[in-house]
Amino acid sequence: MLTKINYKIHTDAVKSHLVPKELTQSQVNQIYANEADIINLALFGLTASQWRKLNPKKKGNIRDHADIRQLVCLVNLESLNAELIRQGLPQSDRLRQLNQVAIVQMRLLLTDRRVSRLVGGD
Repeated sequence: MLTKINYKIHTDAVKSHLVPKELTQSQVNQIYANEADIINLALFGLTASQWRKLNPKKKGNIRDHADIRQLVCLVNLESLNAELIRQGLPQSDRLRQLNQVAIVQMRLLLTDRRVSRLVGGD
């Protein structure tokens, strides 16, 4: 639920800074999907369509199968990407920065014993 609520911050930045007014709805949807895939690439190393091809029997999408640590990182990356979009950084630079942040955060979330206790030690 937290990632769905936080997604508004990300989509608002995309709408305000990346979506020209004269596009069709299909083109607008593609911009949003591309930006979601930037987050997916930074965190999971795959786009949504790549994940679906690798997991044809799984229902939902890559984010539906993320663990709690990945979802925490995802929320953080969406907020950071929104800020980087507002700053006008090109997508390739944003992807690089987001991936570096994802690596640091996931390493911390996976190795911190306090986090493990909070999420049930999995």
